[in-house]
Order: sequence, then C-alpha cells, then structure tokens
Amino acid sequence: MTVRCLLVNPWIYDFAAYNFWARPLGLLKVAEFLSQFNFELFLIDCCDSFRVKKYGTGKYRAEVVEKPEILKNIHRKYKRYGCSKEEFIEKLSLADSVDLILVTSIMAYWWYGVKEVIKILREKFKDIPIILGGIYATLYKEHAEKNTNADFIYEGQIDNRLIKTIENFGLKLKRINDKPKYWWQMSFYKEMPYAPILTSTGCPFRCSYCASSLLYKSFEQRNIDEVVDEIEGLYRLGVRDFAFYDDALLYKADTHIKPLLEKLLKKNLQARFHTPNGLHARYIDRELAQLMKLTGFKTLRLSLETVDIKRQIETGGKVTSDEVERAVFYLKEAGFSCQEIGVYVMYGLPEQTLDEVRASVEFLRKLRVRIHLTEFSPIKGTYYWQRLVRTGVISEDLDPLLTNNSIFSEIFAGYSREELQKLKLDVNNFNLIL
Repeated sequence: MTVRCLLVNPWIYDFAAYNFWARPLGLLKVAEFLSQFNFELFLIDCCDSFRVKKYGTGKYRAEVVEKPEILKNIHRKYKRYGCSKEEFIEKLSLADSVDLILVTSIMAYWWYGVKEVIKILREKFKDIPIILGGIYATLYKEHAEKNTNADFIYEGQIDNRLIKTIENFGLKLKRINDKPKYWWQMSFYKEMPYAPILTSTGCPFRCSYCASSLLYKSFEQRNIDEVVDEIEGLYRLGVRDFAFYDDALLYKADTHIKPLLEKLLKKNLQARFHTPNGLHARYIDRELAQLMKLTGFKTLRLSLETVDIKRQIETGGKVTSDEVERAVFYLKEAGFSCQEIGVYVMYGLPEQTLDEVRASVEFLRKLRVRIHLTEFSPIKGTYYWQRLVRTGVISEDLDPLLTNNSIFSEIFAGYSREELQKLKLDVNNFNLIL
C-alpha cells in the first residue's frame, strides 16, 4: 500500500525578506530519505513565488498582514512572503486525500508562518497526522508544542527515528529502494532557475552565535564524486546557478573543495556558483582562489564579523583581520572584481558598540570589497543566548518573534536608531560606487 505524504514549506512572516537562492533543503532531504519507502510524495513550497532577477535570486511576492500582538509597537510593515493564501488552498485541493503531512520550519522567528500553515492544513485535512520538523522545531520544541497545533514535533537530523515516528501513527512502511532519489528527480518544481548544493553537514567550529553544533551531531563531508554527479544532473535539467549551503565549505580544502573544483573544471560546465553562507577566509590561498575563478564562482561572501581581536577570539577564533586581507588579495589577484567579493560584518552582538562596527566597516572600505552588514539574532542554546539570559538582557522564555534579526538590535542592543540608519546608508552608498 502506498502512503500519500504531503510536504509543506510554510510562508515567511517577517519585516523583510529576499530570495538569495533559498530552498527548503532540509525538507527536500526528507523527501530523498522517504523515497526509499512506499511513499507517494507531494510538495507545496509556499515560498516558491518570486520574480527571478540576477543569477536566479529574486524578490518574493508579499502581502501586508496584521502583526502579532507582541510586535504591535514595531513601526514597520509586517508581511507574508510567498504565495497567497488562496493559492495555497488551491494547491491543497490538488493534493486531495493524503495520509500524512510533514511541515518544515526554518528561522525560529518565522514560527508564525508555521502556525498559519498548520491552521489551514487542520481545516482541510482534519485528523490527518501533522509532523513538524526543522530548525525551529528542534531548538524550540516546547514552544512549538504549545503554539503550532502539530501532532508531533520531530527534533534533529533525518534518520530512522522519522520512520518510527510515522509508523507510530499507524502507517505501514516498507523499503522499496536500496538508494534514495535526489530531490530534483521528483519533479517538485516546474522551474529551477537555481539549486542549492550541500557538500557537507555540520561545522567543525563552535562559534558563539551559531547553532550548527546544536543541529548536527558531527561534521561530515560528502563524497566528492557524488557532489559532482549531483551538479551535473541538475545542469542537465537546465540549472545554471548553484548556491553552496555549507557552513564550512573550505574546511580541509586540499582534500575537499580543491579536488571538487578540479573535477568540475574538467566537466567544462558553463555554470555559476555562489556562496551566500560566509566562507572561512583562512583557507583561501592562491591555488583555491584561481580554481574558484576558473570554475565560475560569481558571488563570494567571506565571514569577518568584527575587527575587534578580543571578540574574534570570543566568537570562535575562526578568522583574523589579516587572514581576510590576505584572502581578498588572492581573490583579486585571481581576477575577482570588488563587486564579486563581499564580507559580512555583524552588529548587535552582546556589548558590541557601534564604534566597533564602524571600525570593521572602515577596514573593509580600505580593502575595497562589498560590505554586508548582518544583524545579530540570538539563537536558543548558543553561548551568546546563554550570556544574554545570564546578564538579564533577555529571558529564557523570550518569544522567538523577538529574536528577529530585523528588530533585535533595535530593541535590545541600545543603539541609536538614527546612528544605525546613517551607518547603513553610508555602507549602501559605498557599495554603490565601489
């Protein structure tokens, strides 16, 4: 007997959102895992609704919605990003009868979208079991149990626990394939202007603001040939823009990313590669920079976070200012333009002053690279979360909506809104004339 399973990626509810090669990769990996069993799988991606622009990125369709009560004092428009409610309901009618519903969750401060999606699913499918997984579900299990109306909150990585959970709802499963299908072989998307690529899971570092170690038990790099086969398969389907989702793409470069790029180079693909997650500048040498240029990298993002030496050590010690400067030199030497090299600078970190942020910005101005100001958002379970709780800045039961990076520093960091806006404007103007 075939089990009909609906996979759902909810809307984004936020003050701002833009599609930088976003796909619900965790949910798609669930689909790959389940393809080994007697499932008929359907996907509704509420965020697959955007106007495609450069390199496959794009602006989400958006609709202004009423703010949750806790956000009423934020004087900005709150929006639902993705398809309309009517479109979602129409897509549900096409799915008709299902035996099981799996819903993913990404940013914890997007949980309102999860709640709204499950509310509609309940109205349509009544007593059909709904399992909620993903980042929010893993980090905020108790909150999700109280607020989403899902039947079960699944924590952590995809493994046989998921099969046992599904069988506990009375569904009989049997293995029908020895090897899972790739998600892109399942015809989930009519159009694929881009595709995410994950060559590893987890991270060998333990940065004080990052939850990677809470979500993955260990750091594992995939077989290089398997990754090349995946990229080739997607390329044959017409995909030309690939975004690496890795947290540590360049780690152990000599045995991973370098041979991977060498193999891709031999394939002579006319593809473009992008790294929206910050790269570890420490591992960029002359050879790697040249390989990245030859294989078609177009969007490079390096992680600096801050030039403050004490805070660099405190946040994990993964990079120094000198290492960023050296990496930028090698990248420019290889032929990358100032516009193709971007560097992340964080603001709103615990006890971080705007003067510290300005110093980081000034350092990058001199390097002549694009500056990307990144708002700090505290993630439950991390060192910085615990520190903020310990010092009384936030409470342990803080509503995830208030951890939104669009507003957290405004509420909790004590910055002057006028000074922060001026800094952002100065950075934007610099990037425009770079």
